[in-house]
Amino acid sequence: MAFKQKGKLTKHDRYVLELKDKIKHKYDFVSVNVKVAGKKRSLGEIDLIAKKGSNIDLYEVKCSHRILKAKKQLQRMKRLMNLDKSKSYFYCGSSGALVMV
Repeated sequence: MAFKQKGKLTKHDRYVLELKDKIKHKYDFVSVNVKVAGKKRSLGEIDLIAKKGSNIDLYEVKCSHRILKAKKQLQRMKRLMNLDKSKSYFYCGSSGALVMV
């Protein structure tokens, strides 16, 4: 886990860890806050990447129910990481809802 703050976690970071705890038993490996780097700059960041065998799932966490923004971010990350066949999910921290996008 590579959270930037050393003291108190932000609300978003708490929701990311909450989701990780909910899903970690289903996967072989779960990575948090994965950055996608380009040659000259960062291209983006995905909140959670989970791997089970050869399947890779992407998770985007939002504090409130902003599914359209999450869907757009997930589609962009799938394209950048060449993961067109992977599943993607949106997690709303305030309601605790997990939705397949």
